[in-house]
This record gives sequence, C-alpha cells and structure tokens, in this order.
Amino acid sequence: MSNQYFTDADEQFNDDEEWVSKTQRKREMEALQDLGAKITELNKEQAEQVPMSDELRAAIIEAGRLQPRSEAIRRHLQYIGRLMRSEDTEAIEAALDRFEAGKQAHAQMFHKLERWRDRLILGDNSDLQAYLDEDDGADIQHLRQLLRNAKKEQSQGKPPVAARKLFKYLRERAESRFQL
Repeated sequence: MSNQYFTDADEQFNDDEEWVSKTQRKREMEALQDLGAKITELNKEQAEQVPMSDELRAAIIEAGRLQPRSEAIRRHLQYIGRLMRSEDTEAIEAALDRFEAGKQAHAQMFHKLERWRDRLILGDNSDLQAYLDEDDGADIQHLRQLLRNAKKEQSQGKPPVAARKLFKYLRERAESRFQL
C-alpha cells in the first residue's frame, strides 16, 4: 500500500544526505554570530592575533565604535556573522581558546597567591619557610614586616590594608618569576 500523501519530493529529501533543516542552519548562523561577538570583546592586541580577512577585521573595528546594546550593534553582529561564513572558524576558535586558557591560568595563579597570603597570615614560621623555599628571591625582611603588619591589623579588627600590601608583594614576586 502506498501512502497518497507521500510524494517524489519527500523521497528526494530523504535520499539527500546534505539536507539541513532551517532550524539547524539558523543555529549555525547564530553560532557564527556568537563567535564574531567574542572577537569584538577582545582587546586590540588579541584581535590582531586572530586569523581573519581584512573585511572581517574592519567590521570588528567598526563594532567597537558602536553603542553597546543598541539596534545598530545587533544588526552589525548579524553582518559579522555573515562575514564569518567565509572565514576559517577552526583557526579563529583555536585563537580564542588560547586567550581563554591564558585567562584561566591567570585566575589560578591569583587564587594560589590568595591561599599563600592567608596561609602566611594565619600560619607560623614553617609556612613562611615553605613560601621562601618556593620563592628563593623574596626579600625576607620586607616579607616579615608585611606579615607583622597584617597579623597586627587582623588581631585589632582593622580593615585589611596590610594584607592587601602583602598580596600585592606576593603578586609582584610571582610576576617577576614567570616573566621571561
């Protein structure tokens, strides 16, 4: 028995492996538009490192001049999405992933320094020695003075001004160790 509603056109769609629904095409276009929006959020140095055509680069620069949350930026992001169709999206995504990995590494270092600061303030000389073993170039006298001030202000219930200075010193030390 054959279905009277089944047509040759339906059979053609079933045989065509490359047929993509309108919803799927829309998702793909929105993904390209989102990828373009991520590029517009980069700073100038990062955007220069992303592999893209000159036309897309000009559109990204233009997006920076438009008012955020305006109808103009919405339309411009759609335009960027259309330009993204002819770009190497894998290379662009790889560049964006590198930037994201750098942000995550920075956040991890920041959290590690916060833990060191808290450990040094709450701990004793063994904690200080553990830090000095990790950072052998630290100024011991300056570090001890920062610790004394931070412990004193903590015991007196004062705002953590000295603790912030200690954290700043730890961050400067970490940045000086990891810069090549």
